[in-house]
Amino acid sequence: MNPFIQVKTTASLFLTIVCLICLWFLPTARAISPAPDGCYSDFTTAEGCNALNFLTTGAANTGLGWHALFSASTGAFNTGVGGGALVLNNADSNTAVGAAALLLNTTGTLNTAVGTAAMVSNNLGDNNAAFGAFALNKSVSGDDNTAVGEEALELNVSAFTNVAVGTFAAENNDSSGTGTATSNVAVGGFALQENVDGARNTAVGAGAIETGSGGSDNTAVGEVAGNGTTGNFNTALGSGTGQGVAGGEGNIYIGAHVQPGFSNEFEMIRIGDDTAFTFPYDTYIAGIYGRGVGPAPLAVVCANDGKLSTNASSRRFKHDIKPMDKASEAILALKPVSFVYNDDPTNLPWFGLIAEEVAQVNEALIVRDKEGKPFGVRYDAVNAMLLNEFLKEHRKVESLEKAMAEQQNENAAMRAMLKEQAAEIQKVSAQLEVNNAVPQAVLNH
Repeated sequence: MNPFIQVKTTASLFLTIVCLICLWFLPTARAISPAPDGCYSDFTTAEGCNALNFLTTGAANTGLGWHALFSASTGAFNTGVGGGALVLNNADSNTAVGAAALLLNTTGTLNTAVGTAAMVSNNLGDNNAAFGAFALNKSVSGDDNTAVGEEALELNVSAFTNVAVGTFAAENNDSSGTGTATSNVAVGGFALQENVDGARNTAVGAGAIETGSGGSDNTAVGEVAGNGTTGNFNTALGSGTGQGVAGGEGNIYIGAHVQPGFSNEFEMIRIGDDTAFTFPYDTYIAGIYGRGVGPAPLAVVCANDGKLSTNASSRRFKHDIKPMDKASEAILALKPVSFVYNDDPTNLPWFGLIAEEVAQVNEALIVRDKEGKPFGVRYDAVNAMLLNEFLKEHRKVESLEKAMAEQQNENAAMRAMLKEQAAEIQKVSAQLEVNNAVPQAVLNH
């Protein structure tokens, strides 16, 4: 046993023994008359030294053991089995099985404690259930708690609606006595063991969120999942997943051994870990292929570390912005090919580029795998270069069309001028013919 746990257990036993010794000196006068085999009126049964010693009007009580239900007078429907069980109780509908179980309870009702010193300190709390030695041991006024396992919720003082199932599960919950550590669920040995003031946490699995205190609204499912979490609103699903989120919030980790990229990270979603197993993952997600898209869709891209995102195009995300100019001319050296993927049983033809050949043209146009080998082509960048080359050619065409238009305008003006000149020449020629005709007529006369 852990030395710290052993000391605490010894201290709890000492407290229990002291309380029982004190009972030895209490008055022994009996308010009810003894009967054969411990059977009394009003459905009451008492067996053991001073069991149900002060009972008067209380009905349907059962006290079995030394000083069991010793102080009960008007309380009803209680069952105390074990030395000192429910010794101070005068409330209703409590069940205590085990030495010193519900030892200090006075007015708390509807409590069930099974195990040595289970709920030994409860006084005012209602609707609690403790199964196991020292379960809910320090609870005084907490309500609606359930503890199953040795020292489960042991140090809970006044927090309520907690569920702990497993040895030492949520052991330190509310050990500060502030009452803020409410609505926690711990299922598994040592689950949520060190949580003190955190609320609404769910830890399922041996050692789930075992270490780390104060975080709230965390969910961890799996052995030691979420261990060391002190932040809020984190989710870890898988064995050994999401450990060490120190102060981080809003993170989601899914898959065995998926870990944070760094402590204190915020709002990250991490699914699967290629480094945790021999072979890398392949990903299959239903509901994507063959489905339509909503308004304003964006293509999803994947970085070489597995991060998914979309390409941001706003100026606010960029720097060193300058015209592409001649850089796009590299694509003129690319060699498009048709091909079939090796693992495609359908032999579907594809069309594209070969990464190794593209790398020889422009290294920036490819991506490499984790081993540094050429893996893919940045077709989005190729498309941008194609656009630049198209625009350059388009501007050339526009320039030629403009020049041709200007030439056509000049030719039209020239034709108009020539036509005008031809008309003037025709007029002059006509006038000359008239002038020549008049002298000829005079000569004839």
